[in-house]
Amino acid sequence: MSLLVTDLDNTLWDWFAAWHASFSAMLQKLSELSDIPQHQLEREIQEVHRRRGTSEYSYLLNELPSLLSKHPTSKPSEVYDEALHIQNRHRLRNTKLYEGVKETLQELQRRKVPVVAYTESVSYWSEWRIRRTGLDGLIKVMYSSPDHDFPTGVSVHQLRTQPSSAYGLRKTVHKHVPPGALKPNTEVLRSILSDFAVSPLEAVYVGDSLMKDVVMAQELGVYDVHARYGVSHDRDGYNLLRRVSHWTPQDIEREKELSTRPTVTPSYVLTEGFSQLLAMFNFEEA
Repeated sequence: MSLLVTDLDNTLWDWFAAWHASFSAMLQKLSELSDIPQHQLEREIQEVHRRRGTSEYSYLLNELPSLLSKHPTSKPSEVYDEALHIQNRHRLRNTKLYEGVKETLQELQRRKVPVVAYTESVSYWSEWRIRRTGLDGLIKVMYSSPDHDFPTGVSVHQLRTQPSSAYGLRKTVHKHVPPGALKPNTEVLRSILSDFAVSPLEAVYVGDSLMKDVVMAQELGVYDVHARYGVSHDRDGYNLLRRVSHWTPQDIEREKELSTRPTVTPSYVLTEGFSQLLAMFNFEEA
């Protein structure tokens, strides 16, 4: 095998655990400080997330109606800075690679086998997690969705308060997939193979979703691997995500439609960890 294509969230790191730990802590503190019921905040948060097309909208507090009416002359993000600090602290603490991921990517780099990431997550936080986990450069190219919208009349340069070195990636090349492209999208995967001039039988694709990652690889004839260890069983946490997610009713119907397809049987399964890939396939430079 001369190319590894991998999903990011819940495949290289536990996105859900980090999201839930940070978001739930922020939400609880925000409700406590503002004296606004959590269920009301959740409804307003979902409306903003849907409008912005992401569940990781950095400027969320400044667009919540209840906070804006409570503080008409102040920025809620400044008034409730303590809640945001709690969120950031939990995000930093919980964003970490699954065991064996970094060592496996380092070994593939030693063998001169390129590793490509393909994620539906938006640009900013995908880049942040790659920097945070030390994967900048171990992933050769990342393909992601474009970034979310910015507040009306505000540019990205106005929003960035840190030095330019704190943003973007130094070594990993970042490319965008077409806006609205969702997995399973064989055209995106086909373009990745074309970029690296490899055939489907020379590539391995690994991801945590049977209906998106595994199906996409199988439809194109790429060796598919299911990262079963990345499937979350936190029902209560997932219910919170559904209540505040950017998913529209159409998105939910699409998920239901995908789930009614015939049972998907992955060709290979990672039960213990990412490093099992090295025993499953003979990775070598093309």
